[in-house]
Amino acid sequence: MSDGVADALWPAPAPARRRGPRPKLSVENVVAAGIAVADAEGVAAVTMQRVADELGAAKMALYRHVRGKTELIALMLDSALGEAPETDGENWREHIGVWARTLHERMSRHPWTTELVVTRTVPGPQEMGWFEAGLAALARTPLTGAERLDTLALLSNQVTASVRQATASANPEASLAAAIGPILATYASRFPHTLAAFSETEESGDQDNALGYGIERILDGVASLMSWRHWPSDRK
Repeated sequence: MSDGVADALWPAPAPARRRGPRPKLSVENVVAAGIAVADAEGVAAVTMQRVADELGAAKMALYRHVRGKTELIALMLDSALGEAPETDGENWREHIGVWARTLHERMSRHPWTTELVVTRTVPGPQEMGWFEAGLAALARTPLTGAERLDTLALLSNQVTASVRQATASANPEASLAAAIGPILATYASRFPHTLAAFSETEESGDQDNALGYGIERILDGVASLMSWRHWPSDRK
């Protein structure tokens, strides 16, 4: 690979390290410092100087380990995603559901990742592991290759949208209800269906389940497609 970001994400095997004290800086702790800055201040705050300050190092010293901000951001994204959960095709719905919820948990720890997954140019080893795990969960289904990829895309979009909503508000549906409540109180006759839906939701306490609802409805659609193709009823 000749691309700088690709080379950073997929490095050639390093030569054996000679005996002696470990260097103060490494790719790993530069990336960890970048993640700490992004978690606290947002990914826009990540600069080589800001990360150097976080490490108590000179800015130029970082360039011995990463060649610039673009490379650093790519490494941060891959590290933040971490390893995908183990999956197999024995129970496709259970495993792909775990895949989606685990991805949500990882991205919720690092909400800035939602800004990067759609703009990055080269996936790293961890992100490729997520592709592999998701596709492994769907491997024994009758879905075509394109449909398996599209299923992952639908679930990923649901996850990123949920994380973005939660970043904007700790309780998105409750926040919307609070904002819309005074309007409905004044104009109830104008918006009767909206009033009924919010009133029923408040009474049931069934709020802020957009993630689970979205995942399950996506999987219902996938299951329906499989059934239409005469997927055996005893297969899950």
